[in-house]
Amino acid sequence: MKTIIQIIIIFLTSLNLYAQLPNHNTHLLAQINSYPGYSGLWGYTAPDSSEYVILGCFTGTSIVNITDSSNIHEVDFVPGVNSGWREMKTYSHYAYVVSEGTNSRLQIIDLQYLPDSVSLVQSWGYTGFTQAHNISQSGPYLYISGGNASPNGGMQIIDITDPVNPIRRGNNTVRYVHDSRVVSDTIWGTNINNQKISIMNGVDKDNVTEIRNFNTLQSMPHNLAFSPDRKFIYVTYENQNPGMLDVLNVEDLENITYVRSWQPTGIETSITHNVEVFGNYAIVAHYTAGIRILDLTNPSDPQEIAWYDTRPQDNSANFLGCWAVYKFPSGKIAGSDITNGLFVIKTTIPTAAAEITSAVPEKFELYQNYPNPFNPVTKIEFEIPEPGYISLKVFDILGKKPAELVNKKLSAGKHDVSFDGSELASGIYFYKLIYSSGGKVYEKVKKMSLIR
Repeated sequence: MKTIIQIIIIFLTSLNLYAQLPNHNTHLLAQINSYPGYSGLWGYTAPDSSEYVILGCFTGTSIVNITDSSNIHEVDFVPGVNSGWREMKTYSHYAYVVSEGTNSRLQIIDLQYLPDSVSLVQSWGYTGFTQAHNISQSGPYLYISGGNASPNGGMQIIDITDPVNPIRRGNNTVRYVHDSRVVSDTIWGTNINNQKISIMNGVDKDNVTEIRNFNTLQSMPHNLAFSPDRKFIYVTYENQNPGMLDVLNVEDLENITYVRSWQPTGIETSITHNVEVFGNYAIVAHYTAGIRILDLTNPSDPQEIAWYDTRPQDNSANFLGCWAVYKFPSGKIAGSDITNGLFVIKTTIPTAAAEITSAVPEKFELYQNYPNPFNPVTKIEFEIPEPGYISLKVFDILGKKPAELVNKKLSAGKHDVSFDGSELASGIYFYKLIYSSGGKVYEKVKKMSLIR
């Protein structure tokens, strides 16, 4: 009888590990599995609004065009040192890639010739730096960590004001930093080797100092993301307890408090890996539980509303499955699975707070600038139907942003703003209007010509 009971217990345990609820409120657009293995990914939206996944593979970096849902395909592949870890970020029309492969350094990839191809500009390094575990970006700065990016695997700042000629700036070596998030020149580092998150002052790029650190409830904090109101952080843990996502209140840095923990619906065995926040939604790469989507309407109490399992064969507490996630303006979500490749999905429920909607309201207009062509001053006029948040930016044909004309809430009605291009070269420029109101986001883009 005892033996029979033990068999039943083992059987029920196995059901818990491998049972999986059907995918919920999502559908698959494409899966690509062409290489031996995969790691991190990020996204790039070109000036013409085309969307690309930058996918880390064991043998290099794949660039995948996902603009047309019916024709998702690889555009190009940039070989790299073989590595099971590859992470990347973008700035302007460049991708910056790091890995822990021997002598991999920092790869700089030029994306300006998409959709045709990309090119490797250089693999850049400095004395003592041959590899890094992770990379973050804020403005014209990269924050690389782990490996030997800085002594002790700490945080190293790289200045990319000139995108193809980086300059090494300051670092902080108080403790090993596995990953980081940068908000208003404050660097939040997850220290996976212990139960700490460190907060660093990065205002002086040549002198990064630790403000304070605090303990987490779980071991091995892996990465973190901020709530839309920046009052809370969501922390993932790469442990086999298994790791859960914790919500912490960080309004008062001297009194950071635990709020609650979250796990995927019906699963208590999978391990968290990465979390990214887009608008009012958090997208979580939850290893064997796949891509999980959380509604942050109440940022202190995330609610799971959709998921797609990229590894349906099990829900084990192993380091397998979904590695990284990214949400595009179109609403498409990309996830990289270590063995099963790239998944591009979309939700079947509205997530308008985090994406651009195609249903444009009446009286939302972006008018052609006048005069056009212009030299050197022109006027841009737009109209919004309800009060809302307005962002109006100017881009050159390479995607660089020479000017931000409006970034604030405006009343309903017509508005105009002058743009002075006296410091710019002759050529084609684009101006993009983003309008947020009533939990929805809309955008329009127009082209203008500067002639000297």
